[in-house]
Amino acid sequence: MDHTLINIGTLGGLRTAAYQTLPVRMEMRRNLLKRLRDKERILPGIVGYDDTVVPEIENGILAGHHMIFLGERGQAKSRIIRALTSLLDEFVPAVAGCEIDDDPFAPICRRCRRLAEEKGDELEIHWIGRDRRYAEKLATPDVSVADLIGEIDPIKVAEGRYLADEETIHYGLIPRTNRGIFAINELPDLTEKVQVGLFNLMEEKDVQIKGYKIRLPVDVVFVASANPEDYTSRGRIITPLKDRFDVQIRTHYPKKLDDEIAIMEQEALYPPRPGMDVRVPQFLKDIIAQVTFEARGSNEINQSSGVSVRVTINNFESVLSNAEKRSVINGENEIVPRISDLHSLYASTAGKIEIEYVGEDKKEDDLVERLINRAVLKVFDRYLKLDDLKKVSSYFDQGWGVEVSDRAPSSEYMEPLREVTGLREAIAALGPFETPGLMASASEFIFEGLHLHQKLNKDRQGGRFAYHS
Repeated sequence: MDHTLINIGTLGGLRTAAYQTLPVRMEMRRNLLKRLRDKERILPGIVGYDDTVVPEIENGILAGHHMIFLGERGQAKSRIIRALTSLLDEFVPAVAGCEIDDDPFAPICRRCRRLAEEKGDELEIHWIGRDRRYAEKLATPDVSVADLIGEIDPIKVAEGRYLADEETIHYGLIPRTNRGIFAINELPDLTEKVQVGLFNLMEEKDVQIKGYKIRLPVDVVFVASANPEDYTSRGRIITPLKDRFDVQIRTHYPKKLDDEIAIMEQEALYPPRPGMDVRVPQFLKDIIAQVTFEARGSNEINQSSGVSVRVTINNFESVLSNAEKRSVINGENEIVPRISDLHSLYASTAGKIEIEYVGEDKKEDDLVERLINRAVLKVFDRYLKLDDLKKVSSYFDQGWGVEVSDRAPSSEYMEPLREVTGLREAIAALGPFETPGLMASASEFIFEGLHLHQKLNKDRQGGRFAYHS
Protein backbone atom coordinates (compact mmCIF):
# COMPACT_ATOMS: atom_id res chain seq x y z
CA MET A 1 0.00 0.00 0.00
CA ASP A 2 0.94 3.65 -0.34
CA HIS A 3 2.29 4.45 3.15
CA THR A 4 1.55 8.14 2.70
CA LEU A 5 -2.12 7.25 3.13
CA ILE A 6 -1.68 6.53 6.84
CA ASN A 7 -1.14 10.27 7.37
CA ILE A 8 -4.77 10.85 6.41
CA GLY A 9 -6.87 11.47 9.54
CA THR A 10 -10.41 12.16 8.30
CA LEU A 11 -13.07 10.58 6.14
CA GLY A 12 -12.86 13.56 3.81
CA GLY A 13 -9.15 12.95 3.33
CA LEU A 14 -9.89 9.36 2.28
CA ARG A 15 -12.42 10.55 -0.27
CA THR A 16 -9.99 13.11 -1.66
CA ALA A 17 -7.39 10.37 -2.05
CA ALA A 18 -10.01 8.20 -3.82
CA TYR A 19 -9.37 5.45 -1.23
CA GLN A 20 -11.83 2.58 -1.19
CA THR A 21 -12.35 -0.07 1.46
CA LEU A 22 -13.20 -3.65 0.57
CA PRO A 23 -14.98 -6.45 2.44
CA VAL A 24 -12.48 -8.79 4.10
CA ARG A 25 -13.16 -11.59 1.63
CA MET A 26 -12.52 -9.34 -1.37
CA GLU A 27 -9.41 -7.87 0.25
CA MET A 28 -7.92 -11.34 0.84
CA ARG A 29 -8.91 -12.43 -2.66
CA ARG A 30 -7.22 -9.41 -4.26
CA ASN A 31 -4.01 -9.91 -2.29
CA LEU A 32 -3.96 -13.64 -3.05
CA LEU A 33 -4.37 -13.03 -6.78
CA LYS A 34 -1.43 -10.61 -6.66
CA ARG A 35 0.75 -13.24 -4.96
CA LEU A 36 -0.27 -15.87 -7.48
CA ARG A 37 0.65 -13.54 -10.35
CA ASP A 38 3.98 -12.78 -8.70
CA LYS A 39 4.52 -16.51 -8.03
CA GLU A 40 4.98 -15.90 -4.30
CA ARG A 41 4.25 -18.52 -1.63
CA ILE A 42 1.13 -17.76 0.36
CA LEU A 43 2.23 -19.83 3.37
CA PRO A 44 6.00 -19.44 3.80
CA GLY A 45 7.42 -21.85 6.34
CA ILE A 46 4.67 -24.44 5.85
CA VAL A 47 6.31 -27.62 4.51
CA GLY A 48 4.74 -30.55 2.67
CA TYR A 49 1.39 -29.00 1.73
CA ASP A 50 2.17 -27.47 -1.67
CA ASP A 51 0.30 -30.13 -3.63
CA THR A 52 -2.46 -30.94 -1.13
CA VAL A 53 -3.59 -28.37 1.44
CA VAL A 54 -2.39 -25.11 -0.13
CA PRO A 55 -4.42 -25.44 -3.38
CA GLU A 56 -7.59 -26.00 -1.31
CA ILE A 57 -6.83 -22.94 0.81
CA GLU A 58 -6.31 -20.86 -2.32
CA ASN A 59 -9.66 -22.01 -3.71
CA GLY A 60 -11.37 -21.23 -0.42
CA ILE A 61 -9.97 -17.70 -0.29
CA LEU A 62 -10.78 -16.97 -3.92
CA ALA A 63 -14.35 -18.15 -3.32
CA GLY A 64 -14.68 -16.10 -0.12
CA HIS A 65 -15.38 -19.14 2.04
CA HIS A 66 -15.37 -19.75 5.76
CA MET A 67 -12.93 -22.63 6.29
CA ILE A 68 -12.42 -25.40 8.80
CA PHE A 69 -9.19 -27.37 9.02
CA LEU A 70 -9.49 -30.99 10.11
CA GLY A 71 -6.43 -32.79 11.33
CA GLU A 72 -4.74 -34.48 14.26
CA ARG A 73 -2.47 -32.55 16.59
CA GLY A 74 0.80 -31.19 15.29
CA GLN A 75 -0.25 -30.69 11.66
CA ALA A 76 0.32 -26.89 11.60
CA LYS A 77 -3.40 -26.03 11.61
CA SER A 78 -3.01 -23.05 13.94
CA ARG A 79 0.10 -21.88 12.14
CA ILE A 80 -1.70 -21.96 8.78
CA ILE A 81 -4.63 -20.00 10.20
CA ARG A 82 -2.36 -17.32 11.65
CA ALA A 83 -0.46 -17.10 8.36
CA LEU A 84 -3.68 -16.17 6.56
CA THR A 85 -3.44 -12.71 8.14
CA SER A 86 -0.63 -11.95 5.67
CA LEU A 87 -3.35 -11.75 3.00
CA LEU A 88 -4.94 -8.79 4.79
CA ASP A 89 -3.88 -5.27 3.84
CA GLU A 90 -1.01 -3.93 5.91
CA PHE A 91 -3.18 -1.09 7.25
CA VAL A 92 -6.83 -0.12 6.82
CA PRO A 93 -8.74 2.94 8.08
CA ALA A 94 -11.29 2.66 10.90
CA VAL A 95 -13.43 5.13 12.80
CA ALA A 96 -11.31 6.52 15.64
CA GLY A 97 -12.30 5.21 19.06
CA CYS A 98 -14.62 2.52 17.74
CA GLU A 99 -14.65 -0.73 19.71
CA ILE A 100 -15.34 -2.78 16.57
CA ASP A 101 -13.12 -0.83 14.14
CA ASP A 102 -15.97 0.33 11.94
CA ASP A 103 -15.45 1.07 8.26
CA PRO A 104 -15.62 4.92 8.04
CA PHE A 105 -17.45 4.65 4.70
CA ALA A 106 -20.15 2.32 6.07
CA PRO A 107 -20.26 2.29 9.90
CA ILE A 108 -22.51 -0.33 11.52
CA CYS A 109 -22.53 0.47 15.24
CA ARG A 110 -24.88 3.14 16.59
CA ARG A 111 -22.11 5.36 17.97
CA CYS A 112 -20.25 5.53 14.65
CA ARG A 113 -23.42 6.06 12.63
CA ARG A 114 -24.27 9.00 14.87
CA LEU A 115 -20.77 10.46 14.58
CA ALA A 116 -20.84 10.05 10.79
CA GLU A 117 -24.09 12.02 10.59
CA GLU A 118 -22.80 14.75 12.90
CA LYS A 119 -19.30 15.21 11.46
CA GLY A 120 -19.58 14.14 7.83
CA ASP A 121 -16.19 14.42 6.13
CA GLU A 122 -14.65 15.57 9.41
CA LEU A 123 -15.18 12.12 10.92
CA GLU A 124 -11.89 11.16 12.55
CA ILE A 125 -10.17 7.95 11.52
CA HIS A 126 -7.12 5.96 12.54
CA TRP A 127 -5.25 3.15 10.79
CA ILE A 128 -5.21 -0.38 12.15
CA GLY A 129 -2.67 -3.10 11.34
CA ARG A 130 -3.09 -6.78 10.57
CA ASP A 131 -2.44 -7.89 14.15
CA ARG A 132 -5.50 -5.98 15.36
CA ARG A 133 -7.67 -7.61 12.72
CA TYR A 134 -7.06 -11.15 13.91
CA ALA A 135 -8.27 -12.94 17.02
CA GLU A 136 -8.39 -16.57 18.04
CA LYS A 137 -10.03 -18.51 20.83
CA LEU A 138 -9.37 -22.01 22.07
CA ALA A 139 -12.79 -23.63 22.38
CA THR A 140 -13.42 -25.08 25.82
CA PRO A 141 -16.70 -25.97 27.56
CA ASP A 142 -16.48 -22.83 29.72
CA VAL A 143 -16.38 -20.43 26.73
CA SER A 144 -19.60 -18.39 26.89
CA VAL A 145 -21.72 -16.38 24.48
CA ALA A 146 -20.51 -13.29 26.35
CA ASP A 147 -16.89 -14.17 25.52
CA LEU A 148 -17.52 -14.51 21.80
CA ILE A 149 -20.42 -12.18 21.07
CA GLY A 150 -21.02 -9.84 23.99
CA GLU A 151 -22.88 -9.04 27.16
CA ILE A 152 -24.81 -6.20 28.77
CA ASP A 153 -22.33 -3.89 30.52
CA PRO A 154 -23.73 -3.10 33.99
CA ILE A 155 -21.56 0.01 34.28
CA LYS A 156 -23.15 1.49 31.15
CA VAL A 157 -26.59 0.65 32.51
CA ALA A 158 -25.67 2.35 35.78
CA GLU A 159 -24.71 5.45 33.79
CA GLY A 160 -28.36 5.75 32.70
CA ARG A 161 -28.64 3.81 29.42
CA TYR A 162 -31.56 1.47 28.78
CA LEU A 163 -30.99 -2.28 28.54
CA ALA A 164 -32.36 -2.26 25.00
CA ASP A 165 -29.86 0.44 23.96
CA GLU A 166 -27.22 -0.99 21.65
CA GLU A 167 -24.57 1.11 23.35
CA THR A 168 -25.00 -0.79 26.63
CA ILE A 169 -23.25 -3.80 25.05
CA HIS A 170 -19.76 -4.86 25.94
CA TYR A 171 -18.72 -6.51 22.69
CA GLY A 172 -17.13 -9.96 22.65
CA LEU A 173 -14.19 -11.20 20.62
CA ILE A 174 -16.02 -11.68 17.32
CA PRO A 175 -17.49 -8.15 16.96
CA ARG A 176 -14.12 -6.76 18.05
CA THR A 177 -12.57 -8.65 15.14
CA ASN A 178 -14.87 -6.87 12.69
CA ARG A 179 -13.18 -6.50 9.29
CA GLY A 180 -10.76 -9.29 10.08
CA ILE A 181 -10.26 -13.02 10.63
CA PHE A 182 -11.60 -14.87 13.67
CA ALA A 183 -10.26 -18.34 14.45
CA ILE A 184 -11.69 -20.98 16.77
CA ASN A 185 -9.41 -23.86 17.68
CA GLU A 186 -11.01 -27.23 18.57
CA LEU A 187 -14.48 -26.08 17.49
CA PRO A 188 -16.44 -29.16 18.71
CA ASP A 189 -15.53 -28.33 22.33
CA LEU A 190 -17.92 -25.35 22.32
CA THR A 191 -21.19 -25.99 24.14
CA GLU A 192 -24.34 -26.30 22.03
CA LYS A 193 -25.62 -22.94 23.30
CA VAL A 194 -22.49 -21.15 22.12
CA GLN A 195 -22.56 -23.01 18.81
CA VAL A 196 -26.12 -21.75 18.22
CA GLY A 197 -25.02 -18.18 18.92
CA LEU A 198 -22.08 -18.56 16.55
CA PHE A 199 -24.29 -20.04 13.85
CA ASN A 200 -26.75 -17.15 14.18
CA LEU A 201 -23.97 -14.59 13.86
CA MET A 202 -22.51 -16.31 10.78
CA GLU A 203 -25.89 -16.71 9.08
CA GLU A 204 -28.04 -13.73 10.10
CA LYS A 205 -25.41 -11.21 11.19
CA ASP A 206 -27.49 -10.71 14.33
CA VAL A 207 -26.16 -10.17 17.83
CA GLN A 208 -28.68 -11.42 20.37
CA ILE A 209 -27.98 -10.55 23.99
CA LYS A 210 -30.37 -11.04 26.91
CA GLY A 211 -33.31 -11.33 24.53
CA TYR A 212 -32.51 -8.14 22.64
CA LYS A 213 -31.87 -8.52 18.93
CA ILE A 214 -29.37 -6.08 17.49
CA ARG A 215 -28.58 -5.97 13.79
CA LEU A 216 -24.81 -5.89 13.57
CA PRO A 217 -23.59 -7.06 10.14
CA VAL A 218 -19.97 -7.69 11.16
CA ASP A 219 -17.53 -8.39 8.34
CA VAL A 220 -15.58 -11.41 9.59
CA VAL A 221 -14.02 -14.43 7.90
CA PHE A 222 -14.40 -17.42 10.21
CA VAL A 223 -11.70 -20.09 10.29
CA ALA A 224 -11.77 -23.07 12.63
CA SER A 225 -9.80 -26.19 13.44
CA ALA A 226 -10.87 -29.55 14.80
CA ASN A 227 -9.82 -33.14 15.24
CA PRO A 228 -11.59 -35.18 12.52
CA GLU A 229 -12.85 -37.73 15.03
CA ASP A 230 -14.51 -35.04 17.16
CA TYR A 231 -15.87 -33.13 14.18
CA THR A 232 -17.60 -36.17 12.73
CA SER A 233 -18.94 -37.42 16.08
CA ARG A 234 -22.69 -37.01 16.31
CA GLY A 235 -23.62 -34.60 19.08
CA ARG A 236 -20.24 -32.85 19.26
CA ILE A 237 -21.24 -30.13 16.80
CA ILE A 238 -24.66 -28.96 15.64
CA THR A 239 -25.44 -29.62 11.99
CA PRO A 240 -26.47 -26.04 11.06
CA LEU A 241 -23.10 -24.69 12.26
CA LYS A 242 -21.22 -27.40 10.36
CA ASP A 243 -23.16 -26.38 7.26
CA ARG A 244 -22.01 -22.75 7.61
CA PHE A 245 -18.36 -23.63 7.09
CA ASP A 246 -18.17 -23.58 3.32
CA VAL A 247 -15.15 -25.86 2.95
CA GLN A 248 -13.38 -28.36 5.16
CA ILE A 249 -9.70 -28.87 4.45
CA ARG A 250 -7.95 -32.03 5.62
CA THR A 251 -4.42 -31.55 6.86
CA HIS A 252 -1.94 -34.41 7.22
CA TYR A 253 1.45 -35.31 8.58
CA PRO A 254 4.49 -35.06 6.28
CA LYS A 255 4.33 -37.83 3.68
CA LYS A 256 8.06 -37.77 2.95
CA LEU A 257 10.95 -38.14 5.36
CA ASP A 258 12.66 -35.13 3.77
CA ASP A 259 9.65 -32.94 4.64
CA GLU A 260 9.69 -34.14 8.26
CA ILE A 261 13.41 -33.34 8.48
CA ALA A 262 12.92 -29.90 6.88
CA ILE A 263 10.28 -29.06 9.52
CA MET A 264 12.53 -30.44 12.26
CA GLU A 265 15.47 -28.27 11.20
CA GLN A 266 13.27 -25.22 10.72
CA GLU A 267 11.47 -25.41 14.07
CA ALA A 268 14.09 -26.80 16.47
CA LEU A 269 14.99 -24.25 19.11
CA TYR A 270 18.64 -24.87 19.78
CA PRO A 271 20.76 -21.91 20.91
CA PRO A 272 24.13 -21.51 19.19
CA ARG A 273 27.10 -22.30 21.38
CA PRO A 274 30.08 -19.95 20.91
CA GLY A 275 33.21 -21.79 19.91
CA MET A 276 31.37 -25.07 19.28
CA ASP A 277 30.52 -26.47 15.84
CA VAL A 278 27.27 -28.42 15.64
CA ARG A 279 27.51 -31.24 13.10
CA VAL A 280 24.61 -33.65 12.74
CA PRO A 281 25.15 -36.56 10.33
CA GLN A 282 22.33 -36.96 7.82
CA PHE A 283 21.75 -40.57 8.87
CA LEU A 284 21.01 -39.40 12.42
CA LYS A 285 18.48 -36.82 11.19
CA ASP A 286 16.89 -39.62 9.16
CA ILE A 287 16.70 -41.86 12.23
CA ILE A 288 15.03 -39.19 14.38
CA ALA A 289 12.42 -38.51 11.68
CA GLN A 290 11.96 -42.24 11.02
CA VAL A 291 11.16 -42.84 14.71
CA THR A 292 8.14 -40.57 14.30
CA PHE A 293 7.14 -42.31 11.07
CA GLU A 294 7.33 -45.66 12.89
CA ALA A 295 5.14 -44.29 15.70
CA ARG A 296 2.53 -43.13 13.18
CA GLY A 297 2.37 -46.61 11.72
CA SER A 298 2.29 -48.49 15.02
CA ASN A 299 -0.90 -50.26 16.09
CA GLU A 300 0.28 -49.95 19.69
CA ILE A 301 -0.29 -46.17 19.56
CA ASN A 302 -3.65 -44.41 19.42
CA GLN A 303 -3.60 -42.91 15.93
CA SER A 304 -6.83 -40.93 16.33
CA SER A 305 -5.00 -38.45 18.56
CA GLY A 306 -2.02 -38.48 16.20
CA VAL A 307 1.75 -38.36 16.60
CA SER A 308 2.72 -34.71 16.31
CA VAL A 309 5.63 -33.31 14.33
CA ARG A 310 6.62 -31.85 17.70
CA VAL A 311 7.80 -35.37 18.61
CA THR A 312 10.45 -35.11 15.89
CA ILE A 313 11.38 -31.55 16.82
CA ASN A 314 11.72 -32.26 20.55
CA ASN A 315 13.64 -35.49 19.92
CA PHE A 316 16.11 -33.60 17.74
CA GLU A 317 16.58 -31.02 20.50
CA SER A 318 17.05 -33.76 23.12
CA VAL A 319 19.70 -35.57 21.10
CA LEU A 320 21.58 -32.32 20.46
CA SER A 321 21.45 -31.47 24.17
CA ASN A 322 22.89 -34.85 25.17
CA ALA A 323 25.68 -34.46 22.60
CA GLU A 324 26.44 -30.94 23.85
CA LYS A 325 26.67 -32.18 27.43
CA ARG A 326 29.26 -34.77 26.37
CA SER A 327 31.29 -32.20 24.44
CA VAL A 328 31.38 -29.80 27.38
CA ILE A 329 32.36 -32.52 29.86
CA ASN A 330 35.17 -33.74 27.59
CA GLY A 331 36.35 -30.29 26.52
CA GLU A 332 35.66 -30.91 22.82
CA ASN A 333 34.97 -28.16 20.31
CA GLU A 334 32.33 -29.96 18.21
CA ILE A 335 28.86 -31.26 19.02
CA VAL A 336 28.07 -34.46 17.10
CA PRO A 337 25.15 -36.69 18.17
CA ARG A 338 25.60 -40.47 18.15
CA ILE A 339 23.46 -43.59 18.34
CA SER A 340 24.29 -43.80 22.05
CA ASP A 341 22.52 -40.43 22.50
CA LEU A 342 19.19 -41.87 21.35
CA HIS A 343 18.28 -42.89 24.91
CA SER A 344 17.39 -39.21 25.41
CA LEU A 345 14.42 -39.79 23.06
CA TYR A 346 12.59 -41.80 25.71
CA ALA A 347 11.64 -38.75 27.77
CA SER A 348 10.75 -36.51 24.82
CA THR A 349 8.70 -39.19 23.03
CA ALA A 350 6.77 -40.93 25.81
CA GLY A 351 4.75 -37.88 26.83
CA LYS A 352 3.57 -37.19 23.29
CA ILE A 353 2.15 -40.57 22.33
CA GLU A 354 -0.95 -42.30 23.64
CA ILE A 355 -0.41 -46.03 24.01
CA GLU A 356 -3.51 -48.13 23.35
CA TYR A 357 -2.91 -50.14 26.49
CA VAL A 358 -0.37 -49.76 29.28
CA GLY A 359 0.09 -52.55 31.78
CA GLU A 360 2.59 -54.90 33.29
CA ASP A 361 3.49 -56.29 29.89
CA LYS A 362 3.44 -53.00 27.98
CA LYS A 363 5.64 -50.12 29.05
CA GLU A 364 6.28 -46.83 27.29
CA ASP A 365 10.07 -47.16 27.36
CA ASP A 366 9.89 -50.62 25.78
CA LEU A 367 7.70 -49.27 22.97
CA VAL A 368 10.01 -46.30 22.36
CA GLU A 369 12.99 -48.67 22.24
CA ARG A 370 11.26 -50.80 19.62
CA LEU A 371 10.46 -47.70 17.57
CA ILE A 372 14.09 -46.58 17.73
CA ASN A 373 15.39 -50.01 16.74
CA ARG A 374 13.05 -50.21 13.76
CA ALA A 375 14.05 -46.71 12.68
CA VAL A 376 17.80 -47.40 12.96
CA LEU A 377 17.44 -50.64 11.02
CA LYS A 378 15.51 -49.02 8.15
CA VAL A 379 17.92 -46.09 7.87
CA PHE A 380 20.93 -48.41 8.07
CA ASP A 381 19.59 -50.45 5.15
CA ARG A 382 19.20 -47.29 3.08
CA TYR A 383 22.83 -46.30 3.61
CA LEU A 384 24.76 -49.54 3.80
CA LYS A 385 24.72 -53.15 2.60
CA LEU A 386 25.69 -56.07 4.81
CA ASP A 387 27.83 -57.59 2.06
CA ASP A 388 30.04 -54.49 2.18
CA LEU A 389 30.62 -54.95 5.92
CA LYS A 390 31.95 -58.51 5.92
CA LYS A 391 35.42 -57.34 6.93
CA VAL A 392 33.98 -55.51 9.95
CA SER A 393 31.96 -58.57 10.99
CA SER A 394 34.95 -60.85 10.60
CA TYR A 395 36.94 -58.70 13.05
CA PHE A 396 34.37 -59.43 15.75
CA ASP A 397 34.17 -63.09 14.73
CA GLN A 398 37.79 -63.37 15.84
CA GLY A 399 36.69 -62.67 19.39
CA TRP A 400 37.38 -58.96 19.56
CA GLY A 401 34.91 -56.39 20.92
CA VAL A 402 34.30 -52.64 21.05
CA GLU A 403 32.88 -50.45 23.81
CA VAL A 404 30.92 -47.23 23.21
CA SER A 405 29.27 -44.69 25.50
CA ASP A 406 27.33 -41.43 25.28
CA ARG A 407 29.90 -39.96 27.71
CA ALA A 408 33.05 -41.19 25.98
CA PRO A 409 35.18 -38.56 24.18
CA SER A 410 35.59 -38.94 20.44
CA SER A 411 39.27 -39.75 20.92
CA GLU A 412 38.31 -43.15 22.39
CA TYR A 413 36.94 -44.15 18.99
CA MET A 414 40.22 -43.66 17.21
CA GLU A 415 41.63 -47.00 18.35
CA PRO A 416 38.71 -49.05 16.88
CA LEU A 417 39.18 -47.08 13.65
CA ARG A 418 42.75 -48.36 13.51
CA GLU A 419 42.01 -51.88 14.73
CA VAL A 420 38.64 -52.84 13.15
CA THR A 421 39.30 -54.07 9.62
CA GLY A 422 37.12 -52.37 7.00
CA LEU A 423 35.65 -49.79 9.39
CA ARG A 424 37.28 -46.79 7.70
CA GLU A 425 36.01 -47.92 4.29
CA ALA A 426 32.50 -48.35 5.69
CA ILE A 427 32.58 -44.85 7.20
CA ALA A 428 33.79 -43.43 3.87
CA ALA A 429 30.69 -44.96 2.23
CA LEU A 430 28.52 -42.86 4.57
CA GLY A 431 30.12 -39.57 3.58
CA PRO A 432 33.19 -37.37 3.98
CA PHE A 433 33.43 -37.79 7.76
CA GLU A 434 36.79 -36.35 8.71
CA THR A 435 36.42 -34.98 12.25
CA PRO A 436 36.74 -37.24 15.31
CA GLY A 437 33.13 -36.56 16.33
CA LEU A 438 31.71 -37.51 12.94
CA MET A 439 33.83 -40.66 12.73
CA ALA A 440 32.73 -41.68 16.25
CA SER A 441 29.09 -41.19 15.28
CA ALA A 442 29.48 -43.16 12.06
CA SER A 443 31.25 -46.01 13.91
CA GLU A 444 28.36 -46.38 16.37
CA PHE A 445 25.85 -46.37 13.49
CA ILE A 446 27.68 -49.23 11.79
CA PHE A 447 28.02 -51.27 15.00
CA GLU A 448 24.35 -50.79 15.88
CA GLY A 449 23.22 -51.71 12.37
CA LEU A 450 25.21 -54.94 12.51
CA HIS A 451 23.74 -55.68 15.93
CA LEU A 452 20.15 -55.14 14.73
CA HIS A 453 20.89 -57.45 11.81
CA GLN A 454 21.99 -60.02 14.40
CA LYS A 455 25.59 -59.98 13.23
CA LEU A 456 26.82 -58.67 16.61
CA ASN A 457 25.74 -59.03 20.21
CA LYS A 458 25.31 -55.99 22.41
CA ASP A 459 25.73 -55.90 26.18
CA ARG A 460 25.02 -53.01 28.50
CA GLN A 461 27.42 -52.25 31.32
CA GLY A 462 26.11 -49.23 33.18
CA GLY A 463 26.27 -46.34 30.73
CA ARG A 464 28.52 -48.20 28.32
CA PHE A 465 27.63 -50.65 25.57
CA ALA A 466 29.84 -53.49 24.38
CA TYR A 467 29.54 -54.95 20.86
CA HIS A 468 30.98 -58.43 20.36
CA SER A 469 30.50 -61.61 18.37
